[in-house]
Amino acid sequence: MSSKEIENRHYKTFEELKQLTDDGAEFWYTRDLQVALAYSSWDKFSRVIQKAIAACDNSGQESENHFSRVGKMVELGSGAQREIEDFRLSRYACYLIVQNGDPSKPVIANGQTYFAIQTRRQELADNETFQRLKEEEKRLFLRNEMREHNKKLVETAQKAGVESNLDFAIFQNHGYKGLYGGLDAKGIHKCKGLKKSQQILDNMGSTELAANLFRATQTEEKLRRENILGKTKANKTHFEVGKKVRQTIEELGGTMPEDLPTPDEDLKKLERRVKTAEKKLNGNHE
Repeated sequence: MSSKEIENRHYKTFEELKQLTDDGAEFWYTRDLQVALAYSSWDKFSRVIQKAIAACDNSGQESENHFSRVGKMVELGSGAQREIEDFRLSRYACYLIVQNGDPSKPVIANGQTYFAIQTRRQELADNETFQRLKEEEKRLFLRNEMREHNKKLVETAQKAGVESNLDFAIFQNHGYKGLYGGLDAKGIHKCKGLKKSQQILDNMGSTELAANLFRATQTEEKLRRENILGKTKANKTHFEVGKKVRQTIEELGGTMPEDLPTPDEDLKKLERRVKTAEKKLNGNHE
């Protein structure tokens, strides 16, 4: 079975396992997820769940809101019934379980980027404040997030062996090539019709920025989680994550990033305009 076939089956299976509460809230059962993620032993899977719960707590979230302990009755061979441990999981909890799962399992490896993207998409969809923002405001918000996560990516890549500025430029190009179907930074510049002085990330719409944010965050997590060492392995990881983000966009029926329109206004100009407007507003209030 090809990697694409595995991914397609995984996405379909995950969505088929989704349950809904009476008020329409989505959730998944851990016992169902255990089977989907190819864990034959509950003991091994429960250790992954505990890691995921710890990661949830460490992220500042209330784990009880995402991992709700429940009991499930199962029928034994004798016809008697026994209660077994189970959890109701949020989509975020599923994401954390996959992120803490065994990456040697194809379904885990293929699922990590998918869960991350879907979780982030859902977070933004549920965030009413974000949804009320205009497109230019969404661009500013996501570009600032991109700056912060790129700092983390630089630090983690350095620990992996990506040390010099040239090393990091090559490392970044591997991520771009994966996400943009083989295009490196120079190729993206040409494809988008950008000037040499213009930065790629400053000339993206919110959808394209979100895709690049997923690429950066998931590469940083994968480098750190799997303790990847060496420039070659780090470059390969960045390419593979970028490629998986691209495959997921395709799976969801989205537009490929290189085909997304370039905004009329460079974010540098937009930021200067916003700051000027804020100064004027503050001056009027003094």
